[in-house]
Amino acid sequence: MMIELKSVTKKYGNDFALKDACLMLERGKIYGLLGPNGSGKSTTLKLIAGLVHPTNGQVTVNGKSVDRRIAHDVAYLTELDMVYPAFTVQDMIEFSASQFPDFQMERADELIAFMKLDRQKKIKQLSKGNRGRLKLVIALARDASVLLLDEPFSGLDPMVRDSIVKGLLSYLDFEKQTVIIATHEIDEIEPLLDEVIAIKNGVVLAQEEVEELREKKGMSILEWMKQMFKDGEEC
Repeated sequence: MMIELKSVTKKYGNDFALKDACLMLERGKIYGLLGPNGSGKSTTLKLIAGLVHPTNGQVTVNGKSVDRRIAHDVAYLTELDMVYPAFTVQDMIEFSASQFPDFQMERADELIAFMKLDRQKKIKQLSKGNRGRLKLVIALARDASVLLLDEPFSGLDPMVRDSIVKGLLSYLDFEKQTVIIATHEIDEIEPLLDEVIAIKNGVVLAQEEVEELREKKGMSILEWMKQMFKDGEEC
């Protein structure tokens, strides 16, 4: 078992971001954490990354209780622009390599070419889509056992999004990595996913294997999602 949330609740003031969530996520799988904006997806990723702490309950990665030191095992791509505008693309790559011992410069070089990024361009000159590509490069270049991607395809041109999603597969290590993609856009990532988790208003509604959904229930992920959020039943 790689990641476990045991009865995890997270409150900000009087507001619940997550309510009594229980999840078990295995090594070597790609999970889709699916739900509308404000459903608790980002909070779940931040808890696994050790960026916020549970109000109640426990989060563990590889049997270790999560704190900020978990960053050695977890690569986290935030939805926000956490980059330095005055840096060039190359500056940002070199800075990231200095922060994470598992950063693979050779892989970063391949990803920069794949993403068609100009190394000498300043980040403040990049479009939102190209800033998104740079964040993907930084996350995927790490040799981390857990990869957390928060809305990783936001801002990418729909014309190139599909090819980028397919290309990502060649940069993942399915023997040792657990990948969690939090998104409210399902179409492009559906072929990638092994399991899906539906979350709404901080409540985990269900967790299902994609193959079982298709073969036994005859449903696409989108159909399953619509049913989950229509019914809103808590499991």
